[in-house]
Amino acid sequence: MRVLHIVTGLASGGAERQLQLLLRHLPAHQHCEVVALTNPGTVAAALRAEGVTVHHLAMRGNRDVGALPRLVRLIRSGRYDLVHTHLYRAGLYGRLGARLAGVRAVVATEHSLHAGVIEGRPVTRGVKGLYLAAERLGTTTVAVSRQVAQTLHAWGVPPARVELIPNGIDTARYRRAAADRAVTRHRLRADLGLPQGSWVVGGVGRLVPGKRFHVLLEALAELDPAARLVLVGEGPERVALERRAAELGVRDRLVLTGERDDVPDLLAALDVLAAPSTEETFGLGVLEGLAAGLPVRHSACPALDELPPAAAPQARRIPSDAAAYTAALRELRLLDDHRTEPLPRPPAVGHYDIVRVAADLGALYDRLAPA
Repeated sequence: MRVLHIVTGLASGGAERQLQLLLRHLPAHQHCEVVALTNPGTVAAALRAEGVTVHHLAMRGNRDVGALPRLVRLIRSGRYDLVHTHLYRAGLYGRLGARLAGVRAVVATEHSLHAGVIEGRPVTRGVKGLYLAAERLGTTTVAVSRQVAQTLHAWGVPPARVELIPNGIDTARYRRAAADRAVTRHRLRADLGLPQGSWVVGGVGRLVPGKRFHVLLEALAELDPAARLVLVGEGPERVALERRAAELGVRDRLVLTGERDDVPDLLAALDVLAAPSTEETFGLGVLEGLAAGLPVRHSACPALDELPPAAAPQARRIPSDAAAYTAALRELRLLDDHRTEPLPRPPAVGHYDIVRVAADLGALYDRLAPA
């Protein structure tokens, strides 16, 4: 079976990293290629290094309709049995392009949809109308959480057209011997300029307003001077976060790593993961923190909301404001004085193992486009 994944871009965001993970674990008989409409960033380079063919459509913007004929030609020449789209723009152009190219099995994964927000942007009447028109061109829409599925149903997408397949986490990448973890922790703290004895709070995700990382800066200003904050990711809010840190007098205690592909290693350098976003449709960063053996404080994680509390006792949901995070982090600091050993891996991590998730997606492919 030949499968083409169409994605808006391949910078190091959650949906892009999720696609990379899936391609490593889908069944061997499903040969996958990828096309990025624009911005073939660090994930494109990583995919190519792993032997995946990555095409770049060089689309100039949302209204670059000239990209559609190029996409149709690429799909036809590749003789793909199934097309799978990821993210809003790719969903619009990809589903239409697949239909025009004669592909009958068309899947779209909805990674980031709330009642009034899609991929961090407000949903206007026009955006919603285009989304629903494109959805009807597909075969199945994959929702990464029940929250996303419920939003799709509320928008009028028939339940029979929605398949619930959550995001997954590569749990094997977070398993490491105690000695190896200690070496990694020491090395990365030195590389990042963190004092070895400092207490380090971390956040993972794109630097965009919806992640609300400014809340962590405000909490950092109230913590003792030995505390540090590491934000793993890149995005348009970088300058604003640096400015806010300077205003609060904590710029020298903030580390911005930029895009990184060694998140499991970076998490070993942290003492706690904090996730103040209120707009999550899954909460992948929270699960990564749990897989790394960290205590987690978060404000939204639909992936955990779907499981009993005992599935992740190290995680606690708190309001997304500076006072709540300051109190929670102070409490952890008192309980966690220079702890270097990871916490036990909770059941939630195994539940979302990428091996199981990829097998479910592969089975969906087989049902829609049998070999």
